[in-house]
Amino acid sequence: MAIARFPSIVIDCPDPGTLATFYGTMLDWKIDITEDWADVRAEYGHCLSFQRVDGYTPPVWPGQDHPQQMHLDVIVDDLDVGEAAVLALGAIKAEHQPGTSFRVFLDPAGHPFCLCVN
Repeated sequence: MAIARFPSIVIDCPDPGTLATFYGTMLDWKIDITEDWADVRAEYGHCLSFQRVDGYTPPVWPGQDHPQQMHLDVIVDDLDVGEAAVLALGAIKAEHQPGTSFRVFLDPAGHPFCLCVN
């Protein structure tokens, strides 16, 4: 028996509103921002949350001096269309691109995330 319906992933960052706006717009999810916390939530319940951390140090991709700790894979139909969209939202394309069926980007707080095709 499950004790919960949906997990919420909480991501540390310097500015929760910026990341909530970035991911909420990219995923077309509802955005809810307060001073030190923000959520983006899908209609079916999945949620990403962002919490303010003073002295936040972003991960460095692909190095391990400041490891990525976690990352999100976002499935898209077309890598070129997805890339244009996330760059317009403020993502940065990582220099190191280790594959051909996915592309690595950095969100506005420096977290790596991938756009992937099946």
